[in-house]
Amino acid sequence: MTSSGTPALWIGFAVVVLVMLAIDLGLFHRNAHEVKVREAAIWSVVWIGLSAAFNVVVYLMFGAQTALEFTTAYLIEKALSVDNIFVFLVVFSSFAVPAIYHHRVLFWGILGALVMRGIFIAAGTALLSRFHFVMYVFGLILVVSGIKLIVKKDEEVEPEKNPVVKLAKRLFPITNGYRGPHFFVKEGGKSMATPLFLVLVALEATDLVFAVDSVPAVLAVSKDIFIVYTSNIFAILGLRSLYFVLAGVLSKFHLLKYGLSAVLIFVGGKMLIADLYKVPIVISLCAITVLIAGAVVASLAFPQADGEGSEAKERRHDDDGPPVAGAPAAAGEPTPPA
Repeated sequence: MTSSGTPALWIGFAVVVLVMLAIDLGLFHRNAHEVKVREAAIWSVVWIGLSAAFNVVVYLMFGAQTALEFTTAYLIEKALSVDNIFVFLVVFSSFAVPAIYHHRVLFWGILGALVMRGIFIAAGTALLSRFHFVMYVFGLILVVSGIKLIVKKDEEVEPEKNPVVKLAKRLFPITNGYRGPHFFVKEGGKSMATPLFLVLVALEATDLVFAVDSVPAVLAVSKDIFIVYTSNIFAILGLRSLYFVLAGVLSKFHLLKYGLSAVLIFVGGKMLIADLYKVPIVISLCAITVLIAGAVVASLAFPQADGEGSEAKERRHDDDGPPVAGAPAAAGEPTPPA
């Protein structure tokens, strides 16, 4: 493993990310509000544009090969993040989270994901550097994950039964309803967590699971830890906006899971044969683009008949609708505690 990033580049990247996050939360989302598709689309363009601008810098400093690695890694992470969006929908629906708080939870969830991805990438690169056979382990994980994505049936996701969420309930007393945008409040002289904190914990726990696939997939594309981390982070930063853009139309892309499965199998296979043949990065980029774009186009060309494969849609309901069993009883915003 190598790193093209100098200390100045690492610091510069961190500063850009922190400034953009400060602008996002401190200026445009200081007051909680429901994010509309138009606003989310603008922010999606901003994050994609920022990623593209960063890649131009990578190209000018390190050449076309490294820039292609960044593009391919970014595209893989962006594609795999669609699964995250589906889980976001289920979690928000299960806990009956008011729409005006979705952005706040996702913002802090993304911050946690930035830290966890950094840890995963550091651990993954350390293992690959010390133990060559780990490459085959990662490749096998990706191939198996891709096959499972095809063969497994849609399963009911129950975030409130997640072990991490159960642990949080044991560690903290939970209020009987939401307390505005707060994760913690003080009531009766003691600190209590709100259901919004449980939602945040559930999102962090699911991202931890997704990292098991996404990090090895990106490591299959580049052995440059700077490129691996920055591409991963830029894709994650745009995930919130992508959620608000796709939340209402995600069910239309019913064949996308086959495209994602093919990407995982392709990338995993690339790792497994790396010692025999190194797949050129241009071929990898083209293959991933064709697989994802093909799945999207096929989904639109061959839409599902009404009632087919609608389990995901049935699990979702309006934010003001009744929560499912096990969700907090009060989904509205009661009068804040004194």
